[in-house]
Amino acid sequence: MTRPGTGAVTLAFGGRALKKFRRTPVQLLDVAVHPVVFTLIFSLLFGGAIGGSIDAYIGYLIPGILVMTLLVTTGTTGAALSVDIATGVYDRFRTLSIRPGAVLVGALIGDVVRYALASVVVVALGLALGFRPAGGVPGVVAAVLLVLLFAVSLSWAWTLLALSLRMPGAVLALTQAVLYPLSFFSNIFTTPATLPGWLQAFVDVNPVSQLVTAARALMAGDPPGASLAYLLVGCALLTAVFAPLALRRFKMAA
Repeated sequence: MTRPGTGAVTLAFGGRALKKFRRTPVQLLDVAVHPVVFTLIFSLLFGGAIGGSIDAYIGYLIPGILVMTLLVTTGTTGAALSVDIATGVYDRFRTLSIRPGAVLVGALIGDVVRYALASVVVVALGLALGFRPAGGVPGVVAAVLLVLLFAVSLSWAWTLLALSLRMPGAVLALTQAVLYPLSFFSNIFTTPATLPGWLQAFVDVNPVSQLVTAARALMAGDPPGASLAYLLVGCALLTAVFAPLALRRFKMAA
């Protein structure tokens, strides 16, 4: 019997991930609810106090909400993978005559679709609230692609965590314990100049702040500067370190 090609197997597992959304649409709740809740809370309740007016603040807020939404969604990705592992589905996959990488990359295809849907929700809501990015469609697309790249790279870390812990609750708790502090102690909601000096130092080196800065620049039609190089190197390092470790862990568990 001919062994199926890696590309075909990857696409098959990507299709499986997409079918799971159709059968259990509750998995998309975080994609739809999270950005709406945070955008409305911070724009309508705090926009006047932080930015002077809602119209002035929404342009500052939307790129940050885009980053926060996609990063938090990567955490639920790890938890969903852990559910599959806990139910024994992945034990069956390991017995098949296929490359292990195809299983994990195929699952990541479904995650990319979720991240893209979350991006559409954030941008659409921002436009409805008056967000008019000076960079136009090219700037918005470039910003979304950059955040997607970072989210996919970070997903490899949560994949390794899910393969190691095998407990969905623990995976979700750990990812949120990392992602929410990084998100709130960043420049998503306010400028670092308003923060205490010691906290400004952390915010300046926080990778979330770098990602938000680059996304804001791209949406505004400005060059992202050193932040872009910093992020591309970070994405390369995350993938180079955690992708091989996740694949190795998947093979060892066989």
